Amino acid sequence: MTASLARETTRGFVPGIPLSDREETAGRLLASSARKSYDPMIEVDWEAPIPDDKFGLTPEWSTLYGTALWDELSDEQRIALTKHEAASVSGVGLWFEILLMQMLLRDVYDRNKHSRHVQFALTEVADECRHSVMFARAGERLGMPGYGPPRYIHLLGKLWGRFFRGANAYAAVMAAEEILDMMQRDFMRDERVQPLTRTVSKIHVLEEARHIRFAREEVARRLTGASRARLAFERFNTALVVFFVVKSMIHPAVYANAGLDGDRAAAEAKRNSHYHDRVRKSGTKLMTFLDNVGLVGGPSKIFYKKVHLL
Repeated sequence: MTASLARETTRGFVPGIPLSDREETAGRLLASSARKSYDPMIEVDWEAPIPDDKFGLTPEWSTLYGTALWDELSDEQRIALTKHEAASVSGVGLWFEILLMQMLLRDVYDRNKHSRHVQFALTEVADECRHSVMFARAGERLGMPGYGPPRYIHLLGKLWGRFFRGANAYAAVMAAEEILDMMQRDFMRDERVQPLTRTVSKIHVLEEARHIRFAREEVARRLTGASRARLAFERFNTALVVFFVVKSMIHPAVYANAGLDGDRAAAEAKRNSHYHDRVRKSGTKLMTFLDNVGLVGGPSKIFYKKVHLL
């Protein structure tokens, strides 16, 4: 084994974050990918009818669930709203998958391509490429607009994708994937939800489990021995990305597009304590990890509180 692929110790990393050798981890993840990966073009029945009586996502994950406006809506209006919300979640997921692929390719550009670490990173890029097509196809099949983040966040994403790398990029990507994961685990198990949404969510959750493990270990490795100044920068960058991703998850246009009073719906969603509590409880695992690796503290807490993760 060359010096560039020398084994890393399994001790001395961040407390509470067990780490194995980087090459061993990548080797296990490559083996898992070989055993169980999915081709959405085959696994998803794209020609199946879209039931009129199924929600686009788990109703309790709707930004209006628990509000006075939700109580006033008919079942048809609730279904229409959740279809638009599901399309918005997928659109933001697609946007971030593309940023993730850019980050991974930049990160491995100068690394030894014979390493298992690089080979799993390339495998992940292939996974994310399929996921992006899957998200796009799902929105199209549901007959929804092509949602994504607001334009200013889209433009900021271009800047982030160009300049950020290393621990800050892995932490931000891992956090964004965890946010999608915590929602989609509910979608895939809920029989009230569209079969298309359930299948897409299941594929994404199962394959992202490998990606999240890969990113978590990279974050912990690369933050080992970080200076106070670097940790402060990493905290700020990660929190800022999480803030923008969560804020972008539901596009403001979904309400009017679903036939609702857009201004009233946006106002009720903004103060919906039920939705805020659901985000906070579902994000406990993510926030515990970020805290354990030193990425929660100082001004970063302001961003997490604004999107109800703290």
